[in-house]
Amino acid sequence: MTETTRIGPDETERAGVRERAEGVLRRLAGDHATLREDQWRAIEALTVDRRRVLCVQRTGWGKSAVYFVATALLRDAVAAAPGDPPAGPTVIVSPLLALMRNQVEAAARAGIRARTINSANLDEWSEIEAEIRAGAVDVLLISPERLNNPDFRDNVLPGLAASTGLLVVDEAHCVSDWGHDFRPDYRRLRTFLAGLPVRTPVLATTATANARVTADVAEQLGDALVLRGPLDRDSLRLAVLDLPHPAHRLAWLADHLERLPGSGIIYTLTVAAATETADFLRSRGYPVASYTGQVEDTERRAAEQALLDNKIKALVATSALGMGFDKPDLGFVVHLGAPPSPIAYYQQVGRAGRAVEHAEVVLLPGREDAAIWRYFASLAFPPEEQVRSVLANLSPDRPISTQALEPLVDLRRTRLELMLKVLDVDGAVRRSRGGWLATGESWIYDTARLRRVAEARSAEQKTMIEYAESTACRMEFLRRCLDDPEAKPCGRCDNCAEPLFDAEVSPAALAAADAFLGRPGTEIAPKKMWPTGLAAVGISLKGKIGPAEQIGSGRAVGRLSDLGWGGSLRAVVSPESSDGPISDELAAAVVEILKAWAHGDAAWPQRPAAVVEVGSRRHPQLIHSLAEHIARVGRLPLLGAVTTAEPTASASRGNSAQRVRALHDAFTVPPEVAGALPGLHAPVLLVDDLVDSGWTMSLAGRALRRAGAEGVLPLALAISA
Repeated sequence: MTETTRIGPDETERAGVRERAEGVLRRLAGDHATLREDQWRAIEALTVDRRRVLCVQRTGWGKSAVYFVATALLRDAVAAAPGDPPAGPTVIVSPLLALMRNQVEAAARAGIRARTINSANLDEWSEIEAEIRAGAVDVLLISPERLNNPDFRDNVLPGLAASTGLLVVDEAHCVSDWGHDFRPDYRRLRTFLAGLPVRTPVLATTATANARVTADVAEQLGDALVLRGPLDRDSLRLAVLDLPHPAHRLAWLADHLERLPGSGIIYTLTVAAATETADFLRSRGYPVASYTGQVEDTERRAAEQALLDNKIKALVATSALGMGFDKPDLGFVVHLGAPPSPIAYYQQVGRAGRAVEHAEVVLLPGREDAAIWRYFASLAFPPEEQVRSVLANLSPDRPISTQALEPLVDLRRTRLELMLKVLDVDGAVRRSRGGWLATGESWIYDTARLRRVAEARSAEQKTMIEYAESTACRMEFLRRCLDDPEAKPCGRCDNCAEPLFDAEVSPAALAAADAFLGRPGTEIAPKKMWPTGLAAVGISLKGKIGPAEQIGSGRAVGRLSDLGWGGSLRAVVSPESSDGPISDELAAAVVEILKAWAHGDAAWPQRPAAVVEVGSRRHPQLIHSLAEHIARVGRLPLLGAVTTAEPTASASRGNSAQRVRALHDAFTVPPEVAGALPGLHAPVLLVDDLVDSGWTMSLAGRALRRAGAEGVLPLALAISA
């Protein structure tokens, strides 16, 4: 075919579509905006050719502009081929609520009517569904989890798939279990894709897919046009600073945060670290807010808006913020601790510098990072025997809720829910109103694939360490991790050019950080309710724990995830740590806790009259020396130990119901302890090394209460989370 024969009405029509597309873009992004060539290629493929497209482009390239422009064109039917029906609403599958809110606001600027269905607006669902049926919605944003909500899946999804004018899969690397943020619910998109009418265009977008993930996603889409661009971010200046301790990292922030341009994000690896960092920076006069999965939605919204309006210097966030935030003038991203993957790191730093000339990106890795990575890796897909146990407890005709299933299996709630989602996608179970059903379909535990995924994750962690230690160009390093064929030295990072920051911290900031992180003491909240469903495993406990069997509020030195005490505590209470007497440092911290507990705002209701220890097979010397020290300093009698026939560690790995099942009548109060309790007329201090779920302390305390203790005040070295 010659060039002459290709030019005709079709090319004229395409030129007209491009002109209209440029007009929509100007409404969206300003009078001087023009389409990039690959943006136009994607829009053309979607609106004229009705194809499936995978865009792998850097953050800030304009992927959202592609689907908003395509939506406007499809809804106006300007690109419809003969016989094509008018386009229904664009459905955008988006991973996080924050991203949805940004997208709704962006759509409005282009005159596009966007709505969202998610867990935060349940009361609006019926109204939105009516608007969709009336054709009043141009864009519907839904979370991947919504695809398998029984009501949505059975009553809304079939009609929505049949009428969808364009399907958009945002953050499409989540579709692939090789992606850095794989989510089982994204695999539901296969069902959605299968229900789409012929010639329904599909757009998948991501900024963080290497060659393997790109090929996997493209294969799942079908016959897809892959548009992959260079991943350099010429506004970002990457740097790594090696600081010896958490206090040095907080001190560095206190000294340098004012020098960082504009407002930005400080990422941490744990909720505790985010909370501590925000509290410390506020104590040093900085306006900051914390953003974690444990913060209420209204508070998260307020924090997002404060950052968007530049009312705060920084948002201190966990990965709960992750992909879900869009602030083009974000001036910096600092990581207090390294993410476990360079690809995830590229994703997060990509939030900065989208509409400013320079943005600073600083990584402050910690020696505790690897331990945190191992912890999160331990929450991966369970071993086969646990999966088979879950399947054996499911019925094909009587749904059982996750809550009711929990007492029957030895898995914590979050891990159980993730496993059920994977089994649902694999066809072994089905979510229905009221819970989960077994499908009866054969299912194979794919040991080889799970091992390969685990190996890939381990390799990513090693690569992240290499990034932090590298003396080569940092942007080139990240681009090569993403298989960018155009990767080359950036000329801007701390290894390519003169570093903008050094590792020096002021004595005043370091002293303040040391004092802040060195404060021992965190509350052990008492259990007040029994886990649900215990009757299913033969335990006749339910509802509220009776006042005569409850323990009081307690204290611990800190959490294992704390920036300050976390490292010291992990060294002595972790399962692999050797046993031995308590250190002088921890003993002194316990004394400080007791002083504060006796005289603080939340002082104990009555001074304890004795000390009792929880018998331990794992750390008997540690706990006994701790109890002896408390008794000696407090001039209290050490009555002895509450013991169990089985190691309490065996009951510390499962969910709450399983722990209560194992321990509800396992504790023995020796005669010498039981005989002394009634005459005390005051609570006893119950001492242990680690509080995980809290049920060991609660049930040991219950045994003491039933033996005559006036009250029980728990005291431990550490809380697990």
